[in-house]
Amino acid sequence: MEFPADLRYSTDHEWVRVEGGNVRLGITDFAQDNLGDVVYVELPEQGATVEVGASFSEVESTKSVSDIYSPVNGTVVEINEALEADATLLNSDPYGAGWICVIALDDPSQLAGLLDADGYRALVSD
Repeated sequence: MEFPADLRYSTDHEWVRVEGGNVRLGITDFAQDNLGDVVYVELPEQGATVEVGASFSEVESTKSVSDIYSPVNGTVVEINEALEADATLLNSDPYGAGWICVIALDDPSQLAGLLDADGYRALVSD
């Protein structure tokens, strides 16, 4: 199981990579492993406003359907259209090609409330 040190993590199993005033968001290796084979991703609308703790997307696997919750407030400025053609990218490359969207941050200080790699590792090891 991977826990890249350059990412921040939510307790809902999303990761964010800070890119200037934006964050690139996806689900963690732990989350995709628990979901099993992903068959569909409902992407958010570009331009949509997202709020901390609110569901803005869904991932459907062979086991279940899971909501994706935003770890930050902001606006979706880019979506990963490659997931429409190949949802399995969430399984094969959760921290790379399997990203879900890019969000322009409303308040960068919210990032301080997210876990670092060690904190997330401890969360999922319990």
